[in-house]
Amino acid sequence: MLAVVLLLSACASVVNVPVAPEGHHPDCARIVLALPDQLDGMPRHTTSSQATRAWGEPLEAVTLRCGVPVPPPTEETCTTADDLAGHSVDWVSVEDERGWTFTTYGRHPAVEVFVPAAVAAERSTSFLLDLGPAVSLVEATRACIGLSDF
Repeated sequence: MLAVVLLLSACASVVNVPVAPEGHHPDCARIVLALPDQLDGMPRHTTSSQATRAWGEPLEAVTLRCGVPVPPPTEETCTTADDLAGHSVDWVSVEDERGWTFTTYGRHPAVEVFVPAAVAAERSTSFLLDLGPAVSLVEATRACIGLSDF
């Protein structure tokens, strides 16, 4: 009986994250293996799909998918996140009623991070900086620009 309980509790922490169209890309494996075990103190959980990760409470987890479609030039907000180690990642951000979606700009394969509204209400999304070392394993070929850059 104890083995059944342990098995069920282990399954309960698996976060369902759909695989991205290019989740099989070899660079996704490099990125995912380099991701941190914790994100702003949130523990990492097992996910249901290749090239994905999740942190935090399983029902309100911050999720990452590698291999999503590369965003084209856009008028959506694009922010550059620079860390002290010199990693620089451009993120296109879109907010809806479910939360925030951040997608890397100028990198192939692209990485998408979803932050549920409940998490965004309680935490800063500055933890995106902690993803910089892993995401930067794929070279940027384009960068965010603003109106002042024209």
